[in-house]
Amino acid sequence: MVNGGSNMFTDVSVSGDGDVLVVRIDGADGRLVDHTAAVAAACDRAEDLDGKAIVVVQAAGAPAGARAGGLTVKLVSKWEQALRRLERLPAATIAVATGDCGGAALDALLVTDLRIAGESARLVLSTEGDLMWPGMSLYRLSRQLPAGVVRRAALFGGALTANEARDLHLVHEVSGDPSAALAAAVRRVAAGSGTELAVRRQLTSEAQSVGYEDALGVHLAACDRALRRAAAEATPA
Repeated sequence: MVNGGSNMFTDVSVSGDGDVLVVRIDGADGRLVDHTAAVAAACDRAEDLDGKAIVVVQAAGAPAGARAGGLTVKLVSKWEQALRRLERLPAATIAVATGDCGGAALDALLVTDLRIAGESARLVLSTEGDLMWPGMSLYRLSRQLPAGVVRRAALFGGALTANEARDLHLVHEVSGDPSAALAAAVRRVAAGSGTELAVRRQLTSEAQSVGYEDALGVHLAACDRALRRAAAEATPA
């Protein structure tokens, strides 16, 4: 077992399916140093496992008031770098949101591939003063939500119920039993390659901003990679 700050990261071995790496992010806890260390530890371990890991983010809690207390730009920058690393990780990432989920917990949820919410979960859009906290969650929400929804959130904050978040595709499943839903999701993604998943993730992300001619070469290279992999798997040892 490997632990980050305040036992926020746990390496849980799963026989035959690689490793499930659990990161616990409490949005009510403003200690970004601990959150950053936990995410970094999970990323280190996932990279060591070369695509055979699944990272689970357990996201819960939201700031009780303004988010800026005790923060510095340096701390926020390191946290954003850790999230970007998680977002591009050569491993499948799954988030499970329970209760109110805001602050660092919402930050982490928004960078994952597959998101599960408990029936009572709410995604809380943290504010600073009268406006939404201007971190990279605002950027990611702008890429994942309709412009009108983001504009209202940026100006006034607020919260989305689990069903509202599902309807907006911010979460992919709402469950009365998040633990069972997580177990099913882990089984579903365990057979895949995290390295190949990272390639597909990058292709779909870049497709939103790159023209066809610029994208063609990258997609052809990915097709060549897939063909070589299939040929290698079909060749007897």
